[in-house]
Amino acid sequence: MTNHWVDIKNADVILIMGGNAAEAHPCGFKWVTEAKEHNKAHFMVVDPRFNRSASVADFYAPIRSGSDIVFLGGVINYLLTNDRIHHEYVKNYTDFSFIVREDFAFDEGIFSGYNPEKRTYDKASWDYELGEDGFVKVDPTLEHPRCVYQWLKKHYAGYTPEKVESICGTPKEKFLHVCEKLASTAEAGRVATILYALGWTQHTTGAQILRTGAMIQLLLGNIGIAGGGMNALRGHSNIQGLTDLGILSASLPGYLTLPNEAEQDYNQYIATRTPKLLRPGQMNYWSNTPKFHVSLMKAWWGAAATAENNWAFDYLPKLDKQYDMLQIFEMMTQGKVNGYIAQGFNPLAALANSNSVREGLKKLKFLVIMDPLVTETSEFWKNHGEFNDVDSASIQTEVFRLPTTCFAEEDGAVVSSSRVLQWHWKAAEPPGEAKTDIAIMSGLHLRLKALYQKEGGKFSEPITNLYWPYAEADHPSSEEVAKEYNGRALVDLFDPKDPTKLIRKAGEQLAGFGEMRDDGTTLGGCWIWAGSWTSSGNQMARRDNSDPTGIGNTLNWAWAWPANRRVLYNRASCDRQGKPFNPERVLIKWNGKQWGGADVPDVAVGLDPEVINPFIMNPEGVARLFARKGMAEGPFPTHYEAFDNPLGYNPMYPNNKQAVISPVMRILATAKDTQGDPKDYPHVGTTYRLTEHFHYWTKHVQLNNIVQPEQFVEIGEALGKELGIETGQKVKVSSKRGFVKAVAVVTKRIKPMKIDGKTIHHVGVPIHWGFSTTGRKGYLANNLTASVGDGNSLTPESKTFLVKVEKI
Repeated sequence: MTNHWVDIKNADVILIMGGNAAEAHPCGFKWVTEAKEHNKAHFMVVDPRFNRSASVADFYAPIRSGSDIVFLGGVINYLLTNDRIHHEYVKNYTDFSFIVREDFAFDEGIFSGYNPEKRTYDKASWDYELGEDGFVKVDPTLEHPRCVYQWLKKHYAGYTPEKVESICGTPKEKFLHVCEKLASTAEAGRVATILYALGWTQHTTGAQILRTGAMIQLLLGNIGIAGGGMNALRGHSNIQGLTDLGILSASLPGYLTLPNEAEQDYNQYIATRTPKLLRPGQMNYWSNTPKFHVSLMKAWWGAAATAENNWAFDYLPKLDKQYDMLQIFEMMTQGKVNGYIAQGFNPLAALANSNSVREGLKKLKFLVIMDPLVTETSEFWKNHGEFNDVDSASIQTEVFRLPTTCFAEEDGAVVSSSRVLQWHWKAAEPPGEAKTDIAIMSGLHLRLKALYQKEGGKFSEPITNLYWPYAEADHPSSEEVAKEYNGRALVDLFDPKDPTKLIRKAGEQLAGFGEMRDDGTTLGGCWIWAGSWTSSGNQMARRDNSDPTGIGNTLNWAWAWPANRRVLYNRASCDRQGKPFNPERVLIKWNGKQWGGADVPDVAVGLDPEVINPFIMNPEGVARLFARKGMAEGPFPTHYEAFDNPLGYNPMYPNNKQAVISPVMRILATAKDTQGDPKDYPHVGTTYRLTEHFHYWTKHVQLNNIVQPEQFVEIGEALGKELGIETGQKVKVSSKRGFVKAVAVVTKRIKPMKIDGKTIHHVGVPIHWGFSTTGRKGYLANNLTASVGDGNSLTPESKTFLVKVEKI
């Protein structure tokens, strides 16, 4: 979230698209109702189903699953065509006036530089035109044919209301209503927020869907504003923490990245991640990368990380490919993985194409499960009849279950969607032999270290030299780990501008990431969390909910990254002189000498507000409507159909077969020959959550099984009539990958859509059932999904796929 949950109350217009907050985030949804009641906010929902959020919305519009970029691109076209943009914001705070390279091109769904054999792009042309001084060339008049503004108009000219109706199935008048309400916020004093969840991310164009939404908010001037922003609704409290800490295979903590195989040279690695300024006088925040990286290496390897060995750079793995979950499980099916540890993860239920995942698990030598509960993954080898029909005797995988504590049985912090780190205290002792994850991982580490020290082994130094300064080596405390994430001084630190001024004593906790150094004198496990546990104590444990400005920024309640800032890019809430665009909802303001207000200013303290732009993470200082070299599919989001395509072609670019699906879609070997044909699978399936269950866990809870006892699928009345299916009858829903059988709920919530002249029916498949349960067994919803992923995030496409519905 660029903003936070409470801030939703400040919105004048609320759009939920790609999510269903009333159902999946009922506590956070409170702030939508607050905005409606106290701010008279206009609340809109765009979704394939008339869901629980839509039932309390002011307006609902249907959309075909997988066509979101057409809808959002249509909004961009509407805003530009009707000149409904925040001119001052866009002129000063985006790349509108930047000139694009002459060799950049786009033709029928494909950008310049595409290699169809490798299904990759050479992105050299996806850049701005630079002058001899190395800075971007600009045209303040916006008349240059290659400036971003002109390119944007050209790219989205075809995304008309008529195209939206034809491709998305959204009636033209409903689409225009959404456009007009969003456009009403392109002025000071009004603001819109966009809320989304997995309904946007779990597509093969998911990252580009999010970017299209962000582009709309930039055109409207709604990023960095109270009540605005792009706000991701996380499914679990600590999913945000997972990405913050770099648990993904190519990541390091604080959104730093691992080197790839070609980056064997440390200086090259750092230089690539330390961009040069693209506009004079800007901040270029990522020039601090060496400080963050070296402090991280000191946290991991302590005295073993030195300038002489490039801060243990050689200890880091160099990736030869993307080792995401899809890749790992494909390698399992090929017999290339010996063992797997599933820590708080149930891949058989959570990943795409469960039948393929099961085949991979069968080929392991050992599988370790770290979880408080029995999961489908821990019992994949057991025959559960039709729900998991396997020959147990033929499966040689040895499965170890290591029972872990749950959050209430240990001290620690969780990180919410709002980027807020909130400390919690142990409420109960764990049952039986359950141990904390820290204790289990520590035990594994110490035993491996002892074996390497005794017996030796190839490349043992990354393990034997790992820094382990904890009071109890076999069980570091949550407090010790949290302090390490924050960071501390390893020697006395002095002000670089005044060598006589002591900033921090040796051993003292850092006050923030601004104190980190690149010379090995500071340690910090996650730079964005620096400031969460300072010499003043545990900032995450604060519980002062006072809100003196009434804007919802309770700065003394817990702690938010970065720097306890509650709204990212809040410098953009003011004009060039530092005067708030909306004096009624002031986040920050410039008084002529310094910044102040209701939030921690997202700007370097003391710098002239007319010099430094709000988007300091970009070397040009402004937000990018043209994503130079950053995205896999292209610098402008473009509509591509899903892997399972109900039409068989891309109606936006019908003459180019290379542009039917994303040209850089991640298609694993396990997905080959599994693409659904609309002749055999004529209906569009999608998955979602219910309020009565929490993912795959609460099927172990009796009360949850009472309120929602049996697996079901939703089909519309028109499809039910066509197939002769009534509510309560059993149906089989099949895809090219597998099937589920469940009770049919025939509903008015799903209507047929006319897509490019063809009638399309949606089928809804809730995700919560499985064969590992204390309630009724059910089928895994991901029996139906394919092993394909987004070209950027590699996220599997679980929100749109082709199915066939049959009455049993």
